[in-house]
Amino acid sequence: MDLLNTAAGSDTSDLIKDGTEATFMADVVETSQDIPVIVDFWAPWCGPCKTLGPLLEEAVTAAKGAVKMVKINVDEAQAIASQLRIQSIPTVYAFSKGQPVDGFQGAVPGSEIKAFVDRVIEAAGGESPGGQLDDAVTAAEDMLAEGAAVDAAQTFAAILGEDPNHAGAYGGLVRSHIASGDLEQAEAILNGAPAEISTSPEIEAAHAQLELAKQAADAGPVADLTVMVEADPDNHQARFDLAQALHANGDVEEAVGQLLELFGRDREWNDGAAKSQLFTIFDALRPNDPIVLNGRRKLSSMIFA
Repeated sequence: MDLLNTAAGSDTSDLIKDGTEATFMADVVETSQDIPVIVDFWAPWCGPCKTLGPLLEEAVTAAKGAVKMVKINVDEAQAIASQLRIQSIPTVYAFSKGQPVDGFQGAVPGSEIKAFVDRVIEAAGGESPGGQLDDAVTAAEDMLAEGAAVDAAQTFAAILGEDPNHAGAYGGLVRSHIASGDLEQAEAILNGAPAEISTSPEIEAAHAQLELAKQAADAGPVADLTVMVEADPDNHQARFDLAQALHANGDVEEAVGQLLELFGRDREWNDGAAKSQLFTIFDALRPNDPIVLNGRRKLSSMIFA
């Protein structure tokens, strides 16, 4: 599945080049009239430059023609460096329509470089591959919400074929298998998450959803557990089991309510199981979900009361 529209006529070998003072006008100023150009000011003796340069090249190449890159050795282009007031290296400037529009100094993480490249492309009126992939993720999420878990899984997998480190697609693929009831495959995919995204919110959410799905398989009947709790409100295990059963049946808000009640009655019960379960539920939902916002507010007021 081809999710990206590669820029027409783009030549990968022409995306990145070494520039000089003599070619700066043509390579940067004139070229940026049509396509943004990122300029990497470096020097052979600069250690951080050796780290930053390859990361920049990788991000520019991944943009598939939406941006170009020119590398300028400041030792050989002192007039340009002085004109642009470059006082330390590495320094990176992005040019659009002949003018510098963005930039940064020093070595930065790969994720920030990708965000910088995407920002430059979008500011110039283009559409970055990251933006296109995010649109594809949104479409796959809609499929998943509509119950088309198999189609969603195929779309998420195709996105990962374009960007193996796309946390949103990786988490979505895991959740698609959870929705299909294939918890073993979901766990296998989750365990194989690339280290670069293993602690991302999307992967953490997938972990939480898998844990809740495993619990649902062993959840007891809501009616029986409700009777037990009503008969003995201090039966903490029954209340905890009731919360799990309610969540398994899709009544997330009531499950959170039961856990908050349990926490209020005995916050230390079973090594703080109520609070841990609440955090698992919160992590599995979107941060702006009203259940999360209300639940966290109530929990905080109980903790700091």
